[in-house]
Amino acid sequence: MRSVEGVSDLTTRARIRDAAIRCVARDGVNISLRAIASECGVSASLIVHHFGSRAGLREHCDAYVLDSIRELKSSVLEPGSGVAAMLAQLENIGSYAPLIGYLIRSLQARRPASRAFLDHLVATTEGYLAKGTESGIVSPSRDPEARARALVEFSTGALLLHVPGPNEPLDLDALPAWLRSYSDRLLLPLLELYTEPLLTDSTMLTAYLAVREAADP
Repeated sequence: MRSVEGVSDLTTRARIRDAAIRCVARDGVNISLRAIASECGVSASLIVHHFGSRAGLREHCDAYVLDSIRELKSSVLEPGSGVAAMLAQLENIGSYAPLIGYLIRSLQARRPASRAFLDHLVATTEGYLAKGTESGIVSPSRDPEARARALVEFSTGALLLHVPGPNEPLDLDALPAWLRSYSDRLLLPLLELYTEPLLTDSTMLTAYLAVREAADP
C-alpha cells in the first residue's frame, strides 16, 4: 500500500482515510465516525467536512483500496519487471495488512455496498488482466469478465475461510505474520496452476464448449 501506515507528513484527508481503513479492517464496516476520529486525532465534524458523511468516507476508502490493488497486481504483470515486483511484494506483504483487512471486512458485510465493491474488484481484475494480455504476459480468455470473476471469487473466498467472522475483531498486529504464512502455503500451488496447466490436454474444455454451443439458441 502507499500510505496506510500513518506516516506523519500525510495530509489531514489522507490521515483520515488511512485511519478509516485501519478501523474498518480491525472492527468492521459499522465502525463509527467517532471511533475513526479518535484513531487519527481529529473531530468527527472534521471528517464530515472532508467527506460529507460516513458513506462518503467509505466510498473514498473503497476507491483507494481498489486503486491500490490495481497498482499492485498490474506491476506483477509488467513485462521485464513483474518478477521483481512480485518478490518485493512478498518481502513486504505485512505492510498490506490494512488493505487486506479492509477487503475482508467489505466482503464480509454482505450488503448492497459489498456486492458493488466485489463487482468493482472484478472490473479492476479484468482491467489489469487485459493489460497483461496485450503485453503477452497473460493468455487471452474466451470470456474475460467470467475469468476475472472466477479468480476474484476463488481468492477472496479462500481468505474468508481463514479469518474471524464479521462481528469479531481482526488483530492487525498479528495479520502480517498470518499473511506471510498464508502466502507461503498457497503461492507454489497457485503459480503451478497459473503457469503449468492442471490438465495435460484440452479434452474436457473441448467437450464443454461443444455442449454449450449446442445448447445456445
